[in-house]
Amino acid sequence: MSAEARSVSLPGDPPGGRRAVAVWAVGVSVYFVAVIFRTSLGVAGLDAADRFHVGASALSTFSILQLLVYAGMQIPVGLLVDRLGTKKVLAIGVVLFTAGQLGFAFASSYGTALASRALLGCGDAMTFISVLRLGTRWFPARRSPLVAQLAGLVGMAGNLISTLVLARLLHGVGWTAAFGGSSLAGVVVLLLLLFFLKDHPEGHEPEPFPHHGAAYVRRQIVASWKEPGTRLGMWVHFTTQFPAMVFLLLWGLPFLVQAQGLSRATAGELLTLVVLSNMVVGLVYGQIVARHHTARLPLALGTVTATAVVWAATLVYPGAHAPMWLLIVLCTVLGACGPASMIGFDFARPANPPERQGTASGITNMGGFVASMTTLLAIGVLLDATGDDYTVAFCAVFVLQALGLSQILRLREQAARRERERLVASRVETVHVPAA
Repeated sequence: MSAEARSVSLPGDPPGGRRAVAVWAVGVSVYFVAVIFRTSLGVAGLDAADRFHVGASALSTFSILQLLVYAGMQIPVGLLVDRLGTKKVLAIGVVLFTAGQLGFAFASSYGTALASRALLGCGDAMTFISVLRLGTRWFPARRSPLVAQLAGLVGMAGNLISTLVLARLLHGVGWTAAFGGSSLAGVVVLLLLLFFLKDHPEGHEPEPFPHHGAAYVRRQIVASWKEPGTRLGMWVHFTTQFPAMVFLLLWGLPFLVQAQGLSRATAGELLTLVVLSNMVVGLVYGQIVARHHTARLPLALGTVTATAVVWAATLVYPGAHAPMWLLIVLCTVLGACGPASMIGFDFARPANPPERQGTASGITNMGGFVASMTTLLAIGVLLDATGDDYTVAFCAVFVLQALGLSQILRLREQAARRERERLVASRVETVHVPAA
């Protein structure tokens, strides 16, 4: 372990160990299923357009509404996690996203399908922040970056299941059977959650924190937002996550099939490559950040730059279609977007005390989903306005990247200075407070 990693070890840290891994695995299995349900529309976009007789803008509304609910729920969910604990919030989330997936299976009208995706988004919103909180309660602080990246990796494994398994089920057994059958996974993880998950290890109960209605809510949100590390984390998440999210959630398959002339099978393989790249890069980024905190911003900025360059090269490549090698590079680079977005939490986490971790994580997590929602809508509108010109439509990516990059550069020095002050204070406390 490096000196940097040792420096963030604090008195009273949870011990970790096999029990922690087992409990955390139950929590992360809920997130795994939530991601399967969240991304299921990505492999069913063209089928959904046919089933509900809608165009590009209306199709994008499915994902936009789902992400709107998800993003809007982030701060309320963070507050709930801080107040109620992980287990209760995860249980509510499972019930909601399972009901949403089941409703989507039997939806026969566009309005019913929209309502089902909104319900799914509400339940999905309760999973990731809860899993992050579970990790901080069961593992030492020095393990937090790696544990968070592993959670993201498991989520991408859920995306892989959507791409490989659900897509085949959809075209094998049909819409209702595929979506309805997948909803059974929600029942399974709910049972695991109820019987085996605990909020924290014995002897590491959080200190009681008074909750006083609206005053408490305002205090939590204002205190979290005042920290430059929280705002920097949100903008890092905003800028890095959305290109891959938009590609996997809805527009990747239509882009590869309609704009690049690929078969659905080949397009599905490229979507799988994004997921596999994400899983590999996530392990690498997690190890690097856990050992070298100073690598956080270079990794995030490098990912944004690489994504912009490869997207630009793909869109302006001369000829009717980009060559396969360039599409492979694009999908490989997009795989780094998810792991880079997780770095946002590594800015917000040390900037906030334990009683605000849920709220700060909610603010951070909101960033990428607001960017994704905005880009999904912009691409759908531009496609309808330009007669399905994907080159023009995907230029929306660069606008959002430029906005996020400007905010990251504005906040980086302020956040770094504040973090140094907190690190010095924690070292002083470590010297004067005996270990438990």
